[in-house]
Amino acid sequence: MSQASKGELLVPLELYRKAGVMFGTQICTKYMRKFTYKILPEGYYLLDINKTDERLRIAARFLASFEPEKIAVTAVRLYAQKPATMMCKYVGCKAITGRIIPGIFTNPHLEQYIEPDVILVSDPRTDKQALIEASKIGVPVVAFADTDNKIEYIDLIIPANNKGRRSLALLFWILTREILRNRGILGPNEDLDVSYEAFMAGRIRKR
Repeated sequence: MSQASKGELLVPLELYRKAGVMFGTQICTKYMRKFTYKILPEGYYLLDINKTDERLRIAARFLASFEPEKIAVTAVRLYAQKPATMMCKYVGCKAITGRIIPGIFTNPHLEQYIEPDVILVSDPRTDKQALIEASKIGVPVVAFADTDNKIEYIDLIIPANNKGRRSLALLFWILTREILRNRGILGPNEDLDVSYEAFMAGRIRKR
């Protein structure tokens, strides 16, 4: 299977490449193998950008069908926190960044308790608490999943690099734009008023 040509994708193929969206890890779980394209000589798996793009379209249509305030977006990973916050600023959903407090979806007595109808997870591993609680309350889960992720409790997988700052920024930017297009808030060919770089977190400084 070849990678899609530029005109068939939500953004140009070169932009997907620049942001590293299709670059997976050197580990690939059996669950994610069907979303891969090939293995690089260095041992890294490449995700099939056609499937990523297709799942972004499906996820946008699906999420657009919910009331914005009933969508919860979880982002424990630092590079996912700004993109998730920016998405919720535009869409009107609820961003849960940093540590996910146990009981946030299941304990009505908790101060931070919310009742989502759907949950978007930035990484099934780091955001595992959200997956567990979603399974208990029976709400659907959409998740960005990398080659090394397991997919328990996930209803709709978006295969993508969910670790890189550029990749996460572009993924959330595209999903935000497509949700707003599906809702008629943006025109069919209209973009957000900011580029995807505005969704990008700052670099983590090593000490």
